[in-house]
Amino acid sequence: MLRHQDIWRAIDRLAQENGFSASGLARRAGLDPTTFNKSKRIARDGKPRWPTTESVSKILKATSSTMGQFVALLSDSAEGGVIHRIPIIGYAQTGRDGFFDDAGYPTGTGWDEVDFPNIGDNHAYALEVSGKSMEPVYRDGDTIIISPQASVRRGDRVVVRTKSGEIMAKQLVRQTAHKIELLSVNKDHDDIMLNTDDVEWLARIIWASQ
Repeated sequence: MLRHQDIWRAIDRLAQENGFSASGLARRAGLDPTTFNKSKRIARDGKPRWPTTESVSKILKATSSTMGQFVALLSDSAEGGVIHRIPIIGYAQTGRDGFFDDAGYPTGTGWDEVDFPNIGDNHAYALEVSGKSMEPVYRDGDTIIISPQASVRRGDRVVVRTKSGEIMAKQLVRQTAHKIELLSVNKDHDDIMLNTDDVEWLARIIWASQ
């Protein structure tokens, strides 16, 4: 199982390998220099904090590193079970019948796979973005990681599949027993209100490799 300290240690190692301190790496990536300070790794209530996926994505870009290389740093720094191979699915495939069950879990075999830290969801999968419908947040060629078992809260970015087979990436505004209100990540597309009965599944986006 992935632990907070594994991620922070991997960030420290990435900084060291590229000749930076943690604050220097943050500055190189265009982040606030204090982003990875020790004090930022613990919340005010004393609980450990995760770095944001956006900050990790930016330091990978700044160091010309891949997600696979970052995962290797995790593997070296943590106990067994950190790495999990997840299926990677093309965006066009998500709208087709037979690729997912009613809970939004990928079905079948033969998928290409990608290494990703074990987040405790055996049904997690990667979605390869194609086209412009998710711009400017997610662009053609980006990979997003979906966790069907992750809890979804207001403000989370999610992928939604309607019972008609339409797939969309939105930000959750509100979810009630009868309605799901979604904010478009692409301002060329309208915000949307869906009846809960019209939604096949909704799953949280937990990572974006950009």
